[in-house]
Amino acid sequence: MIKLRLKRYGKKRAASYRIVAMNSRDRRDGRPLEELGYYNPITDETRLHVEAITKRLKEGAQPTDTVRRILEKASLLEPAKAKA
Repeated sequence: MIKLRLKRYGKKRAASYRIVAMNSRDRRDGRPLEELGYYNPITDETRLHVEAITKRLKEGAQPTDTVRRILEKASLLEPAKAKA
């Protein structure tokens, strides 16, 4: 299964993340299938390749919870319904 998830890079205590498409069984910092964007939690900066992300989602890729929140903020996904 293809997952959209975060790949960590940067210095200690100053991490940045790339949003990547990877096989779900690959390790976190392994080689991605495709890089889809960038997220810096310190400055809350995001850069997304919208066309590539929508293509991967249509192919059936599943975002992780954190990536889902980032995509919802960018209005690429509708917010998930809260469980009662």
